[in-house]
Amino acid sequence: MYSANHWGGPFEIDGDRGHEAEEDDHSGDMDLDRGALSRQLNETQASWLLSPPESKKKDKYIDLGCVVCKRKLFMMVFWSILIAFLVIVVPMIIVKSIPKKKPNPILPDAYENALHKALRFFDAQRSGKLPENNRVLWRGNSGLSDGLDTTDFGLVGGYYDAGDNIKFHFPMAFSMTLLSWTVVEYSEKYKAMGEYDHVREIIKWGTDYLLLTFNSSATSINKMYSQVGIAKINSTTPDDHYCWMRPEDMDYPRPVQTATSASDLGAEVAAALAAASIVFRDDPAYSKKLVRGATAAYKFAYDTDHGQTYSRGNPYIEPFYNSTGYWDELMWSAAWMYYATGNNSLITFATDPKLPQSTLAFMVIPDLSVFSWDNKLPGAELLLTRLRIMLNPGYPYEESLMGYHNVTELTMCMSVRKFNTFNWTQGGLIQLNHGKPQPLQYAMNFAFLASLYSDYLDAVNAPGFYCGPDFFSASSLRSFAKSQVDYVLGKNPKNMSYIVGYGKKYPRHIHHRGASIPHNGIKYSCTGGFKWRDTKKSNPNLLIGAMAPGPDQFDGFIDSQKDYSYTEPTLAGNAGLVAALISLTGTAGNGIDKNTIFSAVPPLFPGTPPPPAAWKP
Repeated sequence: MYSANHWGGPFEIDGDRGHEAEEDDHSGDMDLDRGALSRQLNETQASWLLSPPESKKKDKYIDLGCVVCKRKLFMMVFWSILIAFLVIVVPMIIVKSIPKKKPNPILPDAYENALHKALRFFDAQRSGKLPENNRVLWRGNSGLSDGLDTTDFGLVGGYYDAGDNIKFHFPMAFSMTLLSWTVVEYSEKYKAMGEYDHVREIIKWGTDYLLLTFNSSATSINKMYSQVGIAKINSTTPDDHYCWMRPEDMDYPRPVQTATSASDLGAEVAAALAAASIVFRDDPAYSKKLVRGATAAYKFAYDTDHGQTYSRGNPYIEPFYNSTGYWDELMWSAAWMYYATGNNSLITFATDPKLPQSTLAFMVIPDLSVFSWDNKLPGAELLLTRLRIMLNPGYPYEESLMGYHNVTELTMCMSVRKFNTFNWTQGGLIQLNHGKPQPLQYAMNFAFLASLYSDYLDAVNAPGFYCGPDFFSASSLRSFAKSQVDYVLGKNPKNMSYIVGYGKKYPRHIHHRGASIPHNGIKYSCTGGFKWRDTKKSNPNLLIGAMAPGPDQFDGFIDSQKDYSYTEPTLAGNAGLVAALISLTGTAGNGIDKNTIFSAVPPLFPGTPPPPAAWKP
């Protein structure tokens, strides 16, 4: 039997060749098919047997210590990493090593530039012993004996009001309140501009002095000092109008005025101290001192005999800073005291339905919508509107707060020219004082309120407000504010700035004793200084930042030291200017500080009620 043979033929082995096959078969284990060996192979089969055996390449490996990998794979990874390094990393290193051109810093806008100067006016108005960092080189110590022969504490310090050397405490207090308001709302802007410490120094110089105008350590007081220095119209004896002297050289009497019934003065001083206490909350001891003084001043204002203003019947005050009422100051002061202390009795008073009747707040009388040192009503309404739109305290305050909110928006409507609430000059200045002299301070105050309310609307994501059926965006208020401030900065028919030292053209003959008399070591007599007032030469000392009171109703302006209605700056006027400028500048950031003013306000809603007692059968 023969096994199957796929090559053909039997597996028969030729015996003659068996020995040879045996010799060739070194393994001795293989059975050979002799039939296959004797059969002639075809070409294909021969190629299979005669072709050389395939040689297998042996893979090479690399020992990396912790791992062994094929050399080919290793080289692929190595070259990939090297190429990635050359393509990605090396260019990055080269780019970073090339010196970069620093981006151009954001240049201050016109409002910031003007603000730096406007603040310097307050430095020039300081009375008393000046600090070592006095920024106005032509000013020196002055008024060092003020009040020492009359008061228990002396009245050294504070600010001269304008171009004379009188210290009027009522407008001075308002100026400090207004400056503090700007810091409460725009502290981050002041910091970005590098003026935060400066404006706080200005405020503290004022509040330190206001604390001297009454017994601020007492809980109850019965008088307040309202003025240092006097002047009479057409005076014939030495006083601040009869004489023209540098404050450092004054040698004439400086009487002190005292008020025993003065709700307006007491309330304004309280407002100034309360607002400043918020500014200085990072100094707890001083902030508490301010609150303590504000509390005593507010009590004096609230408890005093209502019906008499601080200026009534006083010939040294009435012609200059006559107060026309006190209910607006009480409302204004209550709002600031509430924000400073969180005392609910204050907000209860401010929202008492009887108060708007006394202030005529809801009558929407145009003249009562003009914010000034004499009329705080629009400012108080805006402060309380802030409470409503940001905290929404609800009942029992909502009715009055809603009324203040409505009146605030009606006040803003008066900035719309087409409604003709007020006249405007052809150059675009709103005439809030009906064409009378010194219009700029009123325009700056209104510009501040409009710009600030615009920021309030932005803070609560409100798009705008209505004037009857007409809708106006928040940005329209800002545009109005800018138009008024731009007028002051030079966009007016005269093409001049009304701020001393700002721009190329500005007033050179400011009605100001210290600025007009040379700082040459010579003391000019009481009347000897008038030659410097009457000269046609420019002021020898530049009163940087002073805002002239402004043009007439026809955009006309007379640059003369003799005409104070055009050229005499005031504390209150410059405070309004600073407020408008800080609200509008954009290079130092935008928006308000929503929360700081409310930091002392307690929760306005009842707490969560306790859980019900366990049920008992």
